[in-house]
Amino acid sequence: MRMTISVALISLLALDPLQVMAAPPAKTAAAAMAPIRTVEGISEYRLPNGLQVLLVPDDSKPTTTVNLTYRVGSRHENYGETGMAHLLEHLLFKGTPKNPRVWGEFTQRGLRANGSTWVDRTNYFASFNANEENLRWFLSWHADAMVNSFIAKKDLDTEMTVVRNEMEMGENSPDGVLFEKTLATMYQWHNYGKSTIGARADVENVDIARLQAFYRTYYQPDNATLIVTGKFDPAKVWAWIHADFGRIPAPKRILPRLYTVEAVQDGERSVTVRRQGGVPLVFTAYHTPPAAHPDFAAIEVLGRALSEAPAGRLHKQLVEKNQAASVFSFAAPLVDPGFMIYGAQLAPGQAQDAARDGMLAALEGLAQQPLSDEEVERAKARWLKDWELRFSNPETVGVALSEVVALGDWRLFFLLRDRVKAVSTAEVNRVALERLLPSNRTLAQYIPTEKPLRAPTPAAVDVAAQLKDFKGCLLYTSRCV
Repeated sequence: MRMTISVALISLLALDPLQVMAAPPAKTAAAAMAPIRTVEGISEYRLPNGLQVLLVPDDSKPTTTVNLTYRVGSRHENYGETGMAHLLEHLLFKGTPKNPRVWGEFTQRGLRANGSTWVDRTNYFASFNANEENLRWFLSWHADAMVNSFIAKKDLDTEMTVVRNEMEMGENSPDGVLFEKTLATMYQWHNYGKSTIGARADVENVDIARLQAFYRTYYQPDNATLIVTGKFDPAKVWAWIHADFGRIPAPKRILPRLYTVEAVQDGERSVTVRRQGGVPLVFTAYHTPPAAHPDFAAIEVLGRALSEAPAGRLHKQLVEKNQAASVFSFAAPLVDPGFMIYGAQLAPGQAQDAARDGMLAALEGLAQQPLSDEEVERAKARWLKDWELRFSNPETVGVALSEVVALGDWRLFFLLRDRVKAVSTAEVNRVALERLLPSNRTLAQYIPTEKPLRAPTPAAVDVAAQLKDFKGCLLYTSRCV
């Protein structure tokens, strides 16, 4: 679901740099460490230019992890710009005049690094054995890349092969294609209905000037959060951050205001995908509130109670009755109203109609057979255990925080935990009855087909070429040329 780039060694010449002059260094030493707030061992700081910094020191493991999250994803793309946020993720690793060989540095320093893009955010990640020199360099590179990345046409052209390969991988994945078509059917207006990797026509014809403008708009300190977790000296790290990122001037632009909200779905929708290969799949998706909404805790618990083996109702209904090989659920924590998907993968010989009907009966039959206290408490316990495992690991907690940063506030990480602890069986059943409705449902099926029929590939028409030799009919005659 998230588009990532693979680790590779790339060596570049510094051509056509897109540079932004940094502010002169501060005349005073780094600002005193005065956190805005501290919550459960996580301290938040902010530079005058707007950069948010979260420091999470933890010596339990001999590693350091850095996440830099920009609040920009495919939700922010305009007409003709689909895939632009993902392209920027690739191009940031192409370097700056100061750091032209980014992946070479990563490899030489032993950094396990990558990037990922999704609908609400773009994240850059690195984890490595605790080493002050490597940490210092990685922070300085991020500050440099924030404003001085090439974002050059030459690099865009060479990287297009990698992006096309990612597109083809997605197009050849039955579950990936079905997921994409499900969201496109669910969302008529909001960008959540568009694939993060973008339309091939948009990606292959992207205008470099528009891509550079997108970069200048969103890759700014006031739109980013830097998270350092694991083994490090907080005072030293804060001084380095202040020295490197503090030189970047506060942007003068105003971020575009996004205001599209998807209307309430007013009837059942369905989509069927037929392609060669793969196994039959059935997805049932429903619109949900944003992740910050109090009801999202019930959405999370509901998914666990219905899908997890061996006690989940979908598992019992489909897997134990030999109607499906496996089931899953996924609730997307998003800024705007999101979605939850319940899915079933079938084994050879299992009937797709039976799996579909069994899934709908289990999901939309909660009005007649609501979840019990035992089911809800079991689901809560497993969700909370997973949360604790993430929070106790300095590598995974940074990634988890980077996700909630895009939702509006990193403290939602803890608020959701507290809400899950407090959510009652009655609340979970109420949300199920409000959301698991036929009128809120999108049913998607993947049917393996040996020779699927396809209409001709869409193509633009060159009107000028069509009329190049056209003269029309002579006036008052029947003779045409």
